Amino acid sequence: MDLEAYVERTRSGPCFVCAFLAGNPHYPHETVFEDADHVAFLDRWPTVPGKVLVAPKAHVEHVVRDLEEAAYSRLMLFVREIALAVEAACEPGRSSSSSPSCPSPSAWCRRPWSPAGRAAVAPF
Repeated sequence: MDLEAYVERTRSGPCFVCAFLAGNPHYPHETVFEDADHVAFLDRWPTVPGKVLVAPKAHVEHVVRDLEEAAYSRLMLFVREIALAVEAACEPGRSSSSSPSCPSPSAWCRRPWSPAGRAAVAPF
């Protein structure tokens, strides 16, 4: 992987979720589940087994501020549904879910939720 090219693409390229959903061949991901408003897909470079990314299909820069309360609640229910499916498939000791924050408004900032299984003895 060309790290410099990757960093440049993340800072100036399109939102990777929107590019993936549009079928851009430079942003391939494997969809594991979707509904009318959300998508769950495998992380291309998972840091733990079973890492799945979850995002609304509509582009939002800041999921907490930009979604109405009802839409945010539906997203969290979708994240839970995916996390339970990951647990059933991977049988981790426990699960975690996070959505990294970003300090600047750019295409790089749209970050999906990431439910993933964790070993029961994992320190994080």
